[in-house]
Amino acid sequence: MKKENLRKGFVFKTYEAPEQSLFDQLFEIFKELITHTSGDFDEAMDWLKELDKEYKLTNPDYTLDDFVEELKERGYLKEEIEPDGNGSISITAKTEQAIRQRALDQIFGNLKRGGLGNHKTNRVGSGDEHTGETREYRFGDGLDRVSMTESLKNAQINNGMGNFDLTERDLIVEETQHKAQMSTVLMIDISHSMILYGEDRITPAKKVAMALAELITTRYPKDTIDIIVFGNDSWPIKIKDLPYLQVGPYHTNTVAGLQLAMDILRRKRNTNKQIFMITDGKPSCIRESDGRYYKNSVGLDEYIVNKCYSQASQARKLKIPITTFMIAQDPYLMQFVRQFTEANQGKAFYTGLKGLGEMIFEDYETNRKKRIR
Repeated sequence: MKKENLRKGFVFKTYEAPEQSLFDQLFEIFKELITHTSGDFDEAMDWLKELDKEYKLTNPDYTLDDFVEELKERGYLKEEIEPDGNGSISITAKTEQAIRQRALDQIFGNLKRGGLGNHKTNRVGSGDEHTGETREYRFGDGLDRVSMTESLKNAQINNGMGNFDLTERDLIVEETQHKAQMSTVLMIDISHSMILYGEDRITPAKKVAMALAELITTRYPKDTIDIIVFGNDSWPIKIKDLPYLQVGPYHTNTVAGLQLAMDILRRKRNTNKQIFMITDGKPSCIRESDGRYYKNSVGLDEYIVNKCYSQASQARKLKIPITTFMIAQDPYLMQFVRQFTEANQGKAFYTGLKGLGEMIFEDYETNRKKRIR
C-alpha cells in the first residue's frame, strides 16, 4: 500500500463569532452604555432604543421590553419606589460586578492567565509557595516543609530496607517563596477638563479603575487597592461606586489627592506601596490652612506647583513611588510632570487614552517585581 503524503499547514477561513443568545448580545451593549451614562438606566435604554432602530438589534419574538424583563429576572435590575410614589429602575451590585469584569476583559483580556495569582519575591526562604527545589533539613525548619517522599527515599538509601530507620540527616525540605503584598492607591482626576474639548476622558479612566480593581481583587487577593478622586478636594470612593463616577465643575487639587493617598498608605501594613495618578491637566487649586481655596487656571502657578513638588518629595521619603499617567501632550505640562517625577524618583507616562489600561497593568506588574525585596 502506498502511504499518502500528509500536508501540514494553515487553513484560513472567514471568522465565525461564537454563538450568542440575543440576550447576551444586548447585554454586552447595555454594559457599555451603562458605563458611559454613569449608571443612568433610563439614558442607557434611550441609547439602546436608538441603536435598535438603526441596526435592528431585536426582533418581534424578542423585544427590548423582553430584554428588560430578563434583566430583572436574572437580578441585574431592581425597581425602587420614590418618595413621590413613582417607580424607578436601577442596576444592582450584580450588574456593577459584570461591568467591572467586562472592563477587565476589554483591557486585560489578552493577558495570559496566571497560576495561583500572588506576587513572589526574588528570595527563597520560609514562605508558602513551593519552588520545586529541595535541600537538607536545618534546625528550625517547620515539619510542614519536610518532603516525606524524598526523606523516605533518603532513609532507604542511607539505612537499607532490612533495618529501616528515619533520622534527621535523612530529612529533606522543600524550598518555598514568600508571597508578597502590594498596596496601591489609584488617583483619578475628575476636574472639568476631563470632558472638555469634545473628548470623554473620564469614561476610559474609570474603565481602567474598574479593570484594575477587578484584577487585584480576583487575581491578587492579598493586595489592596483604594480609589480616590480629586477635583477642588479629594475623597475616597468605593469600588462599587466606579460605574457612577462623573466629573464636576472642579479645578485640579493634585496636592489634596496626594495627601489623602499618602494618609491611606501610611495605615497599610504592607511594605510595598505605590500611587497611580491619572490626570489630564495641570494643578490649579489648593486648599489653604484656613479653609479657603487658592485657584489659578492660567499657566503653571509657581505657588501651587511647588506644593506639588513638596508632596512628591514627601512620598519619596515614605518610599512610596508615584506613577503619573498624563493624558496630555502640552510641553509645559510635560515639563511639570518631569520635575514632579524627579522629586519623587517615580515614573511618568505621557499618553493618550488608547492603551492606557495596558500601560497601567504592565507598570503594576513591573513594580511588583522590582519593589519586592
